[in-house]
Amino acid sequence: MTTFAHAHHARTSNPVTSPSRISTMPIASHLSALVARLWATDRPLTGSGLFLLALLVPIAFGLLLDGREIGGAPAWLKPAKFALSTGLYSLTLAWVLTYLSDWPRARRFVGRMTAAVMVVEVAIIALQAARGTTSHFNVGTPVDAILFSIMGLAIFTQTASSVAVAAALWRQRFADRALGWALRLGMTMTIAGALTGGLMTRPTEVQLAEASATGRMTLAGAHTVGAPDGGPGLPVTGWSTQHGDLRVAHFVGLHALQVLPILTLVAFRGRRDRVRLQLTLAAAAVYVLVFVTLLVQALRGVPLVALG
Repeated sequence: MTTFAHAHHARTSNPVTSPSRISTMPIASHLSALVARLWATDRPLTGSGLFLLALLVPIAFGLLLDGREIGGAPAWLKPAKFALSTGLYSLTLAWVLTYLSDWPRARRFVGRMTAAVMVVEVAIIALQAARGTTSHFNVGTPVDAILFSIMGLAIFTQTASSVAVAAALWRQRFADRALGWALRLGMTMTIAGALTGGLMTRPTEVQLAEASATGRMTLAGAHTVGAPDGGPGLPVTGWSTQHGDLRVAHFVGLHALQVLPILTLVAFRGRRDRVRLQLTLAAAAVYVLVFVTLLVQALRGVPLVALG
């Protein structure tokens, strides 16, 4: 109360303070407090998340200065997308861990595992971009095959470890029931979304036929269903506009841990507790339906948006 009174007095008694400064100060203060809370909960995980987001600066220079393309997309676009996605996921997971104070060993294990895996994942993707080649499904040389195997093993291990967080969330009691269910269902959906990545690592019939004919396999897996990767796609995401694309369901599932809590805390804010809980459960049900629909659609070879 005293802090608020002092802040209010400073705003009303200082005529030279600009409105924009006034409006941004609370946001900066909240972000600083949130980062401090995450840092106190899990330093390695929070640090890795901030580091991955900071990598967007040098990667942006790569996008501006390096005109090469890999698979029809700017060479540094994929590292940028993965740095952003994994950075946000790391910070989101650190926030989730703040609600699991009764599970210190699970928090410590999953936090450190996630921090290491996300940094390794982005490092390999950036390394392959620098080499001018693809990172995923690339087994054309021993080096490429080893790097792809490390990525696959690392992300599978991280996904398996996150089951411990999901289990803790299902057992944890929450004063805010709606938020508790948003976290439980969001974490469960995120794990399901991560597991869909395994569907992309299966060699296609064309790849198997080529390996049989030549005795050598250069690609093992694809995200496009019904055609080779690299065809026409949506801007930025690259999701196929002519065939099925497993990345769509993969993306939607992975970000459930962010979407559902945001809906509960922001979109449903101010509602009665029971109504917030009902809205959260309804939103989760719709989210699951959308995820399953997108996955089935991709497996059938149907694009998210058909163009051309």
